[in-house]
Amino acid sequence: MRKQKIYLETTLFNYYFDKDRDAHADTVRLFGEVAAGKYEAYTSRHVIDELEIAQEPKRTQMLALIPEYGITVLEPSDVAERLADIYIAERIIPPQKREDALHIAIASVNKLDTIFSLNFKHIVRSRTIIETAKINLFHGLRAVELTHPIGVSENENT
Repeated sequence: MRKQKIYLETTLFNYYFDKDRDAHADTVRLFGEVAAGKYEAYTSRHVIDELEIAQEPKRTQMLALIPEYGITVLEPSDVAERLADIYIAERIIPPQKREDALHIAIASVNKLDTIFSLNFKHIVRSRTIIETAKINLFHGLRAVELTHPIGVSENENT
């Protein structure tokens, strides 16, 4: 059985260390499932760029999760840049939130299955899910599932 290929968006790295957030435990559990080999995990250079502007010591802690969990970093591509521009031109993602469009585009062009995010304003929302799927299919790409880690992890005790 093929492992599901997942993209970990910037918000997950933040929630991993923010114990007061509702999704903290689910986020840590998802990273644990990555470590256990359930998923093949990816992130991107754009996530790293976003993490690098965080304050210390959190910046170093968040960046350390990438090698700790064996997360593959995807580099930008012209194809992903153009796809992100389409999402913006179609008014799915606002121009000032181009990084959010790039997360979806990078996962799409790299044929990943799912993006895990806790960005409910621009990424994990019905309109984004539906419209990016349409655009991807029109351009010969698969739709990428956009979801959050809340309740996704399989816990044998629940």
